Amino acid sequence: MAEEVLSQSEIDSLLSAISSGEMDADELKQEKKEQKVRVYDFKRALRFSKDQIRSLSRIHENFARLLTTYFSAQLRTHVDISVASVDQVPYEEFIRSIPKMTILNIYSVHPLDGRLLMEVSPNVAYGMLDRMLGGKGSSMNKVENLTEIETMLMSQLFEKAAVNLREAWSSISEIDPVLEDFEVNPQFLQMVSPNETVIVISLNTTIGEASGMINICIPHIVLEPVIPNLSVHHWMQTEAKERDPEAYEKLTNNIQHANVEAKVLLGETSINVQQLLHLDKDDVIALNQSIEDPLLLEINDEPKFYVQPGNYKNKRSVQVLEEMKRGDDDG
Repeated sequence: MAEEVLSQSEIDSLLSAISSGEMDADELKQEKKEQKVRVYDFKRALRFSKDQIRSLSRIHENFARLLTTYFSAQLRTHVDISVASVDQVPYEEFIRSIPKMTILNIYSVHPLDGRLLMEVSPNVAYGMLDRMLGGKGSSMNKVENLTEIETMLMSQLFEKAAVNLREAWSSISEIDPVLEDFEVNPQFLQMVSPNETVIVISLNTTIGEASGMINICIPHIVLEPVIPNLSVHHWMQTEAKERDPEAYEKLTNNIQHANVEAKVLLGETSINVQQLLHLDKDDVIALNQSIEDPLLLEINDEPKFYVQPGNYKNKRSVQVLEEMKRGDDDG
């Protein structure tokens, strides 16, 4: 806990009060020793650790990127979605915080129990609707007067978005999200008890000319079976995946038949243009390569092995002596 720093004038006043008897130093010590009590609200029970909150934030950062790509392709306009905050609050508090009339998508997440809620602000929802109907993506608010066609268009858009939720959650659980209900009034929606702890992920959203928030509400009952998978240990460990024998064999065969260029550099030197112009038959050019030193075998112009020259079956060949290590002076 951070300590309070006193100014010089405050220090002088404190010393003056002690010296004059207005304040007792022993009483100050006693107050410091007394245990401080923090009020705990049982209605706001914290059921998720900071570690688990960070894991949920990472999952939905990925979800935000997937949604950005999905909505960009569907609406053919600029889309920017990012995680603004991840909080745990009572369900009743979340319901009170959203508009009285808004867009509510309720998803089941089999095999997990319970349902999760995606609340989309009217500005964003109608910006999407305007784009789907050929507009510029301007926002409006006519949530109370949705036609059947508008309801169907929005439902289909958010129903297809469930694929992105499945992919984002694949790191902690294999789920099959399905859009079960589409509502506009949160008062008619009672997913869990009012005091139940829920995770609320708020996404800053800009679509075309419209901007607003998308809130994802996940009850504790949904996350309870996968809470162990939200730990740092789960994220850091590398899970061994079974190798596909058919794919492995195909990849091996393709690599084995790949062509590479192998060549050996016998040596090199440098001459000037005048010497080059006066070269004649039987002239000898001295190279900087000693016959006692090994040569370099290059694979696709990359030095790989030290070799020595020789003959094999009446052909000039080289014998590999050792593999070239990184950091060798000759590399």
